[in-house]
Amino acid sequence: MLQTMRSAAKYIWIIVIVAFVGVFLFAETSGLTDRNVTRGTSIGRVNGEAITVDTYDRAVRSITDRAQREGRTLTLDDQRRAENAAFDQIVDEILLRAELDRRGIQVSTEEIQQAARSYPPPEIMQSPELQTDGQFDPEKYQRYLSSPGAGDVRLYLENYYRSEIPRQKLSEQLVTGVHVSGAQLWSIWRDQHDSAEASFVAITPELMPDSAVKVTDQEIRTYFKDHRADFRELPGRATVSVIRLPRVVTAADTAATRGRAETLRAEIVGGAKFEDVAKRESVDSASASEGGSLGRITPAEPFVEEFKNAAFALSVGQLSQPVLSQFGYHIIKVDEKKGDTIAVRHILLRIQQSDSSAAATDSRADQLARLAAESDDPAKFDAAAKAMQLRVLTGLAVEGDPLTIAGQYVPDVSAWAFGGAKKGESSELIETDDAYLLARVDSLVEGGEPNVDNLREEISRILVRQKKVDALMPRAERIASAVASGKTLEEAARSNDARVQQTGAFTRTSVVPGMGRLNEAIGAAFGLPVGAVSAPVKTRNGVYVLRVERRIQADRTAWEAQKDAQRTALLDQMRRQRVQQFMVNLREAAKISDDRDKLRQAQIQGAAG
Repeated sequence: MLQTMRSAAKYIWIIVIVAFVGVFLFAETSGLTDRNVTRGTSIGRVNGEAITVDTYDRAVRSITDRAQREGRTLTLDDQRRAENAAFDQIVDEILLRAELDRRGIQVSTEEIQQAARSYPPPEIMQSPELQTDGQFDPEKYQRYLSSPGAGDVRLYLENYYRSEIPRQKLSEQLVTGVHVSGAQLWSIWRDQHDSAEASFVAITPELMPDSAVKVTDQEIRTYFKDHRADFRELPGRATVSVIRLPRVVTAADTAATRGRAETLRAEIVGGAKFEDVAKRESVDSASASEGGSLGRITPAEPFVEEFKNAAFALSVGQLSQPVLSQFGYHIIKVDEKKGDTIAVRHILLRIQQSDSSAAATDSRADQLARLAAESDDPAKFDAAAKAMQLRVLTGLAVEGDPLTIAGQYVPDVSAWAFGGAKKGESSELIETDDAYLLARVDSLVEGGEPNVDNLREEISRILVRQKKVDALMPRAERIASAVASGKTLEEAARSNDARVQQTGAFTRTSVVPGMGRLNEAIGAAFGLPVGAVSAPVKTRNGVYVLRVERRIQADRTAWEAQKDAQRTALLDQMRRQRVQQFMVNLREAAKISDDRDKLRQAQIQGAAG
């Protein structure tokens, strides 16, 4: 919950660069621990080296523990994404180890000891026991390292730097020679700071129906042949239908939760310890285990505004009234203030349905499950939706990605669809914080190597759009010709049933409403003289005729003042990109097999048999 509050979002993906990301679910739920599959069974290979169930299991367990410490409850989508990230990380570890051996990169005991003394990892620097006034204290750290009780930490540091120092040496080899000139820096600065304002007429494909153009099979095949390199291995795709039964929260539910918060506040005012009440009542499990403590925060930290404003308005020891945020009601207490930093605790109560409302929703959910859950008959799904007067939503699920429908995240459905479901099958009832869901697979296409057949629909859409843009070019040419003959852009647009739109100030890298980003029309706005009207400019999204109204050149003095900082930031970015591309190249050259799906399907078939 602490991580959730810091980003003011309900779900946060775990992003780890040099750590495994995984969840201990695959081995337990897929049957990999039964008599058919042992801990030494291979779930994949990298250049002939096996990845065993045991290695994979330990990888995913490590991140499960981390997620639990952060108080997160992982959805099936989280779990599937985590499994894939864990597998990728193991692959990278094997490839890196082989590359380090090939280059003869090693690390000495002296290097490890020096790094451990001088450069402690971030997680150690953040330990409260090694901080003074909220800042890492090197003297405390050195004293601790020398103490008899630091044996486990010293072992951790040795293992950490035995792995990290060789990686750093490899990175230094890879980025040797990375350079950026002053001319490059100035060009980048100009792209970001030269600005223009324009008026334009947009002739877009949306003005023409798809039926107005025809795409032949031969054109699709020719496009695929000419653009084969643009298409990588395709993920699986599934069309899914979803019934959503919401848990409706009423004004009475909100009032009841506030009343409960007021009761708890009165209990604390009456002498109960805040920490004890937080452990007993707060739904923020991560902070609740610490007596409600959220640690030290500053005004710049990205907590939700309602919480932050209330917390910084409190005096030390003062108890807030119930504070409403998107997460529920908070009771807040400040333990300490130092400068602009406060040490703060809270108790969080989530606004939920009353028992009677929840019982009614649960009863309807049971009915929905009886009518259609886990059925192989697709008609039962539609009949259930009709009988219960629930809307059916349809979306495209992509293997490895969470499902969204109309911009809204739909948890667990994508992971379920690619976890062994068959066409026409309905899911079990999926329970979320704010609704019950039931899903059905309407179509299912396995992923694999791209070919004309599985890309036919996508290529057809591309070609239809291209042909529509080409067909609209004469209309744009008539507008440009009218301007050339003496009409204003506005007059020429009106005579061709078009309208002139205006932009605000934009740069070469801006997203410009109605014009797009990084396309030929944006480039033309920085090439035309001010006041001139362009010839038709064709982009992949339409044809444009534009007039530049104003242009301001970048300030070279301002650029000179920040040039060194810009160079440092850009070099850092370029070095990271070089290392990332090196890893991409290693993976592309490697022979990698991933047998997890085969094993999972075998276990499903075995269970069904």
